[in-house]
Amino acid sequence: MGKTHDEHSADRVPTRIKVRFAALIFDGEDGALIRRTNNQGTDHYSLPGGNVEPAEPLLDALRRELLEELGLQRLEQQPAFTRLLDAMVTRPGSTPPRKLHLAYRIHLAPGMRQDLRLHEDDDTLGKDLVVWLPYRDTRDLNIFSPVPIAGPDTPTHPVDAASAMLADLNDTNYQWI
Repeated sequence: MGKTHDEHSADRVPTRIKVRFAALIFDGEDGALIRRTNNQGTDHYSLPGGNVEPAEPLLDALRRELLEELGLQRLEQQPAFTRLLDAMVTRPGSTPPRKLHLAYRIHLAPGMRQDLRLHEDDDTLGKDLVVWLPYRDTRDLNIFSPVPIAGPDTPTHPVDAASAMLADLNDTNYQWI
């Protein structure tokens, strides 16, 4: 007899942990997202960011990823830690690692957006469009990492330590598209 979904999930328990950055980048009330289209033609979005390399300091990894993906050469202010998401989600293919997603909020200085790339070149995923959307328009989008883009009022809404830790992400509350 075949295995149940729970038995398959038990076989695919993550055996390693990776740390990933997600950058909530704002130009005024517009936020940067990378629009990707899957094989079925469905659009989904991701926050700029990526994995931390072994022995790489955390903020160095964030700066490297923003340079690679957006061409962002300098930050005018220190990124503000905003959210932590613990993701243990299975997906088609091999067993993914458990990922700790660290989300940082970054506000661009006036005029910086015009110097950023319009496309993100990903080694494995290809060339995807960088889009800037009013943060209020992002609430119903399929975004990965699934972290709130902004507080309920403005992209500068303060986030206290108690609300920085988001609910765990797992197969019961998230499904890959």
